[in-house]
Amino acid sequence: MIVKTKLFICVVISALVLCSCKSMNEPDSGKQAGTLPGKFSISAKKQVQFSQGNLQYQASTNTWRFAENQYDIIGNKNKNVSIVYDGWIDTFGWGTGYNPTNTSEEDKDYATFVDWGYNAIINGGNEPKMWRTLTSSEWNYIFFSRPNANVLFGFGMVNGISGLILLPDSWKLPNEISFTPSTKKGLFSENGWTWYENHNYDNFSHNTYTSQQWNVMESAGAVFLPAAGFRSYYAEMSEGGMTGFYWSSTWDGTYFAYSLQFDNKCLNPLSVKYHVHNGRSVRLVH
Repeated sequence: MIVKTKLFICVVISALVLCSCKSMNEPDSGKQAGTLPGKFSISAKKQVQFSQGNLQYQASTNTWRFAENQYDIIGNKNKNVSIVYDGWIDTFGWGTGYNPTNTSEEDKDYATFVDWGYNAIINGGNEPKMWRTLTSSEWNYIFFSRPNANVLFGFGMVNGISGLILLPDSWKLPNEISFTPSTKKGLFSENGWTWYENHNYDNFSHNTYTSQQWNVMESAGAVFLPAAGFRSYYAEMSEGGMTGFYWSSTWDGTYFAYSLQFDNKCLNPLSVKYHVHNGRSVRLVH
């Protein structure tokens, strides 16, 4: 009886160890609060899941949250950014995880990157360091290196908001919903390029969804990055509805940091067009 009992205990412990290892090494299929269900390869051996919406911050209460919907943007109210502002902002200077209202025009004031995911996010698990920002190479892998990368994204309008649609690695189009990759609508990349271009200048016309239709796409794993524009260091918003800028965690070694940039004519996951003091959107992953 003692031998059988010891054997049973060993089997149970082994099973628990195996289950624990699996849960640590694999995404949790959207079970973490604030997580979308789709899984995206960012290297040959690693996948991530995106947050439910762009990152937002309220200075008066020192509160972080994800936007309720993927297509939600703050827009011109970002110009009210200050340490006492009681509204929400969703554009941030590079690496300002611990100083999100920093609007200094001095690039040296952004020299140390602090990931926004270090903070507790109230609808994203509400614990520190549960999320992180993609590196520039990881953004690039999504668009150029994962299997079928060139047909797993497309531009469009969701609930009247222009932006970029990303499809997960294992994508199955829902019934009665259409999707056309932008690479089948004139967007192209030449051998050796790290960007895409469209000489028709019509990217955002490629796909259109109502909020109800988008709910179906989202449930199937699709991600939407709205073209929220950017905030200058003097707190003015520009290019809202026209251009999307999403920070990476990668500095270029000068006064710039890499970001994903897209508009009606191009997509560049390795853009270094603007200084680190410009406020841009943040979409976290885990």
